[in-house]
Amino acid sequence: MNRTLMNWSGGKDSALALWRILQTGQYSIEMLLTTLNAPNRRISMHGVREELLDAQAERLGIPQTKLFLPEDSSMADYQQRMGRALEPLVQSGVTAAIFGDIFLADLRVWRETQLASWGLTGVFPLWQLDSQALLNEFWAAGFATIVVSVNSQHLDASFCGRVLDQSFVNDLPPGVDPCGENGEFHTFVFQAPYFREPIAIQVGETVTKDYVFKTDTGDVITLTYFFTDLQLVP
Repeated sequence: MNRTLMNWSGGKDSALALWRILQTGQYSIEMLLTTLNAPNRRISMHGVREELLDAQAERLGIPQTKLFLPEDSSMADYQQRMGRALEPLVQSGVTAAIFGDIFLADLRVWRETQLASWGLTGVFPLWQLDSQALLNEFWAAGFATIVVSVNSQHLDASFCGRVLDQSFVNDLPPGVDPCGENGEFHTFVFQAPYFREPIAIQVGETVTKDYVFKTDTGDVITLTYFFTDLQLVP
């Protein structure tokens, strides 16, 4: 079997990618790798609490590695920290990394370039498949997920905190990908066919957060996101 690590965000795409990989019987999943924001200990860009990530890993029965990034982490800093996190895995015999990417070709090229520098190859089980078909497969397999992060450029706050079902998809404005593949929204999976039991969650408040970026030309861009807080129910 190919020894691999799973780039795990806790959301639907990585969850379905893992499901597809497990069905092949060709890969041994050695580790879940997740990046988190160091100050608040939440999954990067998803805003999900660390204890909910731990609940997923525990129900999967797969070890996890957490990469904590500072709030203002640069790309160079990210690459350095990621390299340190991957080094012991590569030394142990891991040869590939699995991703849930679907359409973003430039992101895939970037990932594969970085992976090659660490001695790894990329595996993309969902690549260029139809978003609605993937969601149908996701639901049919027994997954359930909730939207935890929304990009205000594409959706308003009312979409945050909703379960991702066909009703949610039907309400999406034209041009928004049903899987949120263009960064429109992110999710947290609380039920999966490979979980030993579902994760009981309590939906909390939805908050607004602004992110300020400086482009290569020196322009300053502000992006606004909505985050719905989830709490683990004991």
